[in-house]
Amino acid sequence: MGKKVKKEVEPPPKDVFDPLTIESKKAATVVLMLNSTEEEILAKACEAIYRFALKGEENKATLLELGAVEPLTKLLTHEDKIVRRNATMVFGILASNSDVKKLLRELDILNSVIAQLAPEEEVIIHEFASLCLAKMSVEYTSKVQIFEYGGMEPLIRLLGSPDPDVKKNSIECIYNLVQDFKCRLAIPEFNAVPAILDLLKSEYPVIQLLALKTLGVITNDRESRVMLRDCQGLDQLLKILETKEFNDLHIEALAVLANCLEDVDTMQQIQQAGGLKRLLAFAQNTTFPDIQKNATKAIARAAYDPENRKILHEQEVEKCLITLLGVENDGTKVAAAEVISAMSESLATKEFFNTQGIPQIVQLLRSENDDIKEAASLALANLTTANQVNANAAAEADAVDALINILSCKREKAVANAATVLTNMATQESLRMVMQGRDVMQAIIQPLSSSNPFVQSKAALTVAAVACDVDARIEFKNAGGLEPLVELLHSNNDEVRRQASWAVMVCASDEPTSVELCKLGALEILEEINLSIRRKNNFSEAAYKRLLSNNLSLKYCQTGYLSSNDMIPDGFYDAGRINPGTKLLTLKEFALQGPSDRRAIILINSKPSFISPPSTTEDKFSDSISGRSSSSHRKGKASTGVGSPTEEKSESTGQTTTSSSKSFIKERGSRKGKGKKEEEKNKEEEETPVPCKVVELNLDKEWCLPNDHDFCNYVTEVSKTILPMTDLKEQIETLAEFVAGKMGGPVSRELLHEFKWEHHISEIEFQLKSNVVPIGYIKKGTFYHRALLFKALADKIGIGATLVRGEYNRAWNEVKLVDKSYKGITGLLPRPEEFIVDLMYEPGTLLKKRSREAELYKFI
Repeated sequence: MGKKVKKEVEPPPKDVFDPLTIESKKAATVVLMLNSTEEEILAKACEAIYRFALKGEENKATLLELGAVEPLTKLLTHEDKIVRRNATMVFGILASNSDVKKLLRELDILNSVIAQLAPEEEVIIHEFASLCLAKMSVEYTSKVQIFEYGGMEPLIRLLGSPDPDVKKNSIECIYNLVQDFKCRLAIPEFNAVPAILDLLKSEYPVIQLLALKTLGVITNDRESRVMLRDCQGLDQLLKILETKEFNDLHIEALAVLANCLEDVDTMQQIQQAGGLKRLLAFAQNTTFPDIQKNATKAIARAAYDPENRKILHEQEVEKCLITLLGVENDGTKVAAAEVISAMSESLATKEFFNTQGIPQIVQLLRSENDDIKEAASLALANLTTANQVNANAAAEADAVDALINILSCKREKAVANAATVLTNMATQESLRMVMQGRDVMQAIIQPLSSSNPFVQSKAALTVAAVACDVDARIEFKNAGGLEPLVELLHSNNDEVRRQASWAVMVCASDEPTSVELCKLGALEILEEINLSIRRKNNFSEAAYKRLLSNNLSLKYCQTGYLSSNDMIPDGFYDAGRINPGTKLLTLKEFALQGPSDRRAIILINSKPSFISPPSTTEDKFSDSISGRSSSSHRKGKASTGVGSPTEEKSESTGQTTTSSSKSFIKERGSRKGKGKKEEEKNKEEEETPVPCKVVELNLDKEWCLPNDHDFCNYVTEVSKTILPMTDLKEQIETLAEFVAGKMGGPVSRELLHEFKWEHHISEIEFQLKSNVVPIGYIKKGTFYHRALLFKALADKIGIGATLVRGEYNRAWNEVKLVDKSYKGITGLLPRPEEFIVDLMYEPGTLLKKRSREAELYKFI
């Protein structure tokens, strides 16, 4: 055998670089390697960066500063599978950093990441690509991009992946995506519900939890709820609830179930399968407070549907709720009260609580927890609405004190609810009296001043309900409640303005409160509201009319009309016509102005001097009496009135005005037969000027309502002489002749221009040193003086008459009479005819309305 010869090693080619193993301890060096063209170097660099990034947030920030992100994005689409895989892994880790996410959005890499979800890619690529998308999908902009780039479909497909990490990342990303409404609507299109339901069978709680959270979001849409029901998802939810080991999933499962229970079909299906009874039992018996609270909330969601309420009532949900009201957990109590609020829309539920449950709810009103107060007050508000039995039950449980206390709490909804319950209770007089005894009118003032329109509205409604009693109105006025109430009329909220108008209308039912409301500007505000088509309402119009009805002086000045129901009170004054929106001065303000060239202010006051004058319709005056001197005597007795222009004549003749009027009435029947000379003589006597003894008003002292002795006598005279008459027509004619006699007698139409009434009025103003002239002082009056006197006296003795203002100092009275020919005929109720009363030309003549004679009387 020959000797072996050693083979010589051939040297490497001169143009080939020898392999080099590189070890680097600096991240910057590895980042530089990302620009290499060799797959092996790129793969190892990506792997090293991945391990570095895993160590913490500081390392991720370092890589961002070193500029690693941009070259890595190019490697997502690299041809080499290992390079692509390692780059994807890096992004799965880096995407949790907010600054990296911001840069990734700018670099627009999501399309490349979604491409890694393709079925042919490795599971590990699926894992880190879905992880990257899950982290990125937290931001709204990324949600939109993932959806627009078609990321939803591959993510739903990956829910069936054998790898649990892929499932977890995919469902987490889907959960983030469906927070957006557009993405949520696409869920049924991709048939995602069955795949999500399958995740409930996972052995990993985190996957089950994410699946339930996702279902809780998507089942807000009806189509997804139907799909869940069709896939027997309800059974799976109930099984989770019945499995104690899954108690960490119960809250989310209940949230899904609550959404599903909103559908009547779903509710019926659960009931038929016995699921509803199981749910109620679960709510009562679970030992976990938060779970019990959410179970009760699920029932509440169902109770807002009318059909569901019927089903719940059949399952005796009310008994379950009473039990839940007594548990220790506050959240459960709140949820139970919410269910009662919803169920109270059903009459059957209201009737159930007639006998039980209300004391427990009232007890909750005293809780220190504002959430409980709010929920309990809402439940009680709904239970007592249109249900007097429940209102009584609440009162018997001593709810009034608790409700009044809530009016001062800081929780606005609780305040509004408490006001609603008080309003419901106030429909019964006995309960209203109880509330008034607990100072409810004072307590309601604070809610009226709230800045919350809902609270304002409910508080105003309470005022309207309680203030129908005089005592309540007085208490409310004295406590300063009218001012914030009037302020609410300025509200831009329609409901607040409506309820405030209603409350003002109720408060204006008596004169003192009405006067105070007018002082606060309520009339002007309501007038402004009623001029606006958008802002006015039925109550604003009614309130305006009510205020005017209790302020007849202003009503007559503005409208020029008083109906037969408008009874002229003492303190009424006629200041002439004013335009709507113009402020009418008070009588005191007119009096303190002194004489002027404007028309006289005619005053009506029948109170004798020894009786304190009442409050007028425009101002509250003092009880003392001032005006003219009472030193003159009649028939040896001290006069109770003030000297008038006719006193001297009365004294000289030795006759009282009363005796004169008696002879006037007695002679009325035979006057027509008197000779012409006697008539002329009487007329001359009536027109003879009489010396006046008038003591002027002392305006330096505190002003008060002037007395009118003559008008007091007029009232006494007509009461004694006209009231006994049984025929209404005769009463009217006699009263008309009486009025004309006191105002200068008949005046010929042709000589009307010679009737110098203006000079007479001016003399009285000068002597009184005031523009305010009591009507009894006027002995020569024209149309509007006589019409006012007729109306004032007619009101005193119960004759129905209107007062209508015309143009050019004209005014007249209208009365209604039934034709005597119809009397005694059975079955006939003829309409009364309207007449105008002649007080000037032929006093006592009744002119048929709209006749030629009536028109001539009304117009020049």
